[in-house]
Amino acid sequence: MRTTIRQLEAMKSRGDKIPMITAYDYTSAGIVDRAGIPVILVGDSLGQVILGYDSTLSVTMEDMIYHVRPVIRGASNAQVVVDMPFMSYQEGPKIALHNAGRLLKEGGAQSVKLEGGASVVESVRIIVEAGIPVMGHIGLTPQSQNQLGTRVQGKTVVKAMELIDQAIALEQAGAYSIVLELVPAELAELITERLSIPTIGIGAGPGCDGQVLVFHDLLGLYIDQDFKHSRRYANFADDAKTAVSTYVSDVQARSFPSGEESHNMDREVFEQLLIKLKDNVSIDGNH
Repeated sequence: MRTTIRQLEAMKSRGDKIPMITAYDYTSAGIVDRAGIPVILVGDSLGQVILGYDSTLSVTMEDMIYHVRPVIRGASNAQVVVDMPFMSYQEGPKIALHNAGRLLKEGGAQSVKLEGGASVVESVRIIVEAGIPVMGHIGLTPQSQNQLGTRVQGKTVVKAMELIDQAIALEQAGAYSIVLELVPAELAELITERLSIPTIGIGAGPGCDGQVLVFHDLLGLYIDQDFKHSRRYANFADDAKTAVSTYVSDVQARSFPSGEESHNMDREVFEQLLIKLKDNVSIDGNH
């Protein structure tokens, strides 16, 4: 039984923190699901982490559908929410509803996430009315990087009030949760206190109802950039490099594979084969 949006709301009511992790494939989804993660995000961050783009802007609907499918197959317990990529909802509520439906119908996700405040409220309302759960995302919104940059948002009274108003508007439109990205910790806590739905922080301090990390950042697999708000729990990139280098050395030194790692013919069959080869006799007995 997958985690439901009602269970997430109950976790907020009880004061239970909500951990969320990104996953982009069957294997990583299975790992985090078995570890007890209640929410998996198939984020458009796969653009940088998996596809090697320099931002999320090049990610397509087809990319998101392709990646959410194996995540669904790999995770059987977590709520799977998928990012709506750039220009899949910005053109208006009708297109937003169509693409949200595709992510559920073709991809198999349980809910969708989109970025923005006032500009997407109507789209959120229409998508929710169609029966599709929506997670909001305010603060730093990576799809608006050309407009907002990559700096902390809400650092002035005016901007902080704007974010508070955006969060309330998204809740009123029917969003079941809101991601707060790169928001001052004090402001994130104020927003969290004013909402009945859970907030999920990333670079927004400990006062949010939950936190999200990128799987590859958490494990030290994504080595192109480190972020202040991300904690590395392992250094798999270093371990992987060491392992591959050792494999290269073993192959070149002829120590891999060993006899224990090889498969053998039955001795009698092998000897018959040697006799046939010696006599230059084919398998059917012809010379």
